[in-house]
Amino acid sequence: MQIIDKHKKIKTALLSGIAITTLVACGSVLADYPEKPITLIVPWAAGGGTDATARTIGRALEEQIGQTVNVVNRTGGSGVVGHTAITSADPDGYTIGLATGEVNMMHWLGLTDLTYRDFTPIAQVNYDFPGVQVASDAPYDSLEELVEAIREEPEGTFIASGTGQGGVWHLAFAGFLMDQGMEADRVMWLPSEGAAPAMTELVSGGIDIVPSSVPEARSMMEAGRVKSLGVMAPERIPSFPDVPTIQEELGTDYQVGEWRGIAGPKGMDPEIVSTLEAALEKAYNSDTYQDFMYNQGFGTEWRNAEEFGKLMEEMDVVFGEIVEQVGLAAE
Repeated sequence: MQIIDKHKKIKTALLSGIAITTLVACGSVLADYPEKPITLIVPWAAGGGTDATARTIGRALEEQIGQTVNVVNRTGGSGVVGHTAITSADPDGYTIGLATGEVNMMHWLGLTDLTYRDFTPIAQVNYDFPGVQVASDAPYDSLEELVEAIREEPEGTFIASGTGQGGVWHLAFAGFLMDQGMEADRVMWLPSEGAAPAMTELVSGGIDIVPSSVPEARSMMEAGRVKSLGVMAPERIPSFPDVPTIQEELGTDYQVGEWRGIAGPKGMDPEIVSTLEAALEKAYNSDTYQDFMYNQGFGTEWRNAEEFGKLMEEMDVVFGEIVEQVGLAAE
């Protein structure tokens, strides 16, 4: 018995030593994170607003962590390809991505089974609200006048564009119509490859409305060919102080837009998430990021990992209802 007890004690001591060594080693690895470059996946093409936001926050993040942040564009499938690449990566913190609001739309549209539950939220760094743009010679001097015209004219009289069918600006505008007591599809939607071609169509008279971020209308506004009647934001955009909010114009608190935030695959270590979250908060508040976003007119909005996760969950319900009302929900 004594011999057996002795062997048990030795075995226990050895196992305890191994466990302690393992914990120390793991702690050391986490303490050293990140010890190599990080890949930041962007689900949209180079040159767009999402890409610009990603490259700027990536550059600011480099200043905080002392490691290179390599931005990689993975496009296709209306955002499905890039977002799938984020969720399919190893959850070691070395491959993350700039997820966008399409996460809350793609699965409702039947494009993918991917949902917000497949991500580890780390931090929200941007939120762009849509404005309501019309041609400068349109007979509407206020958003209220436009809304009343849409209400009074037969369904389908007005045509809007600015993104593909079921894209963020389409659904945001459909939700706006619902907020004003109208059918979500009362205004006909003409799919486009984005706000730029829609703006060209707007000034040529082919369409009547372009709901898109106000910065996307900047060049046409500065050229005097387009006017923005209002923005679906809680307050006026500093770079566009003359554009009123829809609350000012219509007394509504409706707010729906495009969020962008850093996320990783499901199952990331909480300590790595915490490290990235803290570094991203400093990067978000840096002159590198804030000055760029302000000069471009892009919205800045910070949420930590927990708050960002709640936003993703809440907006999933909002967009699910809009997709259903527009008649685009997958069977």
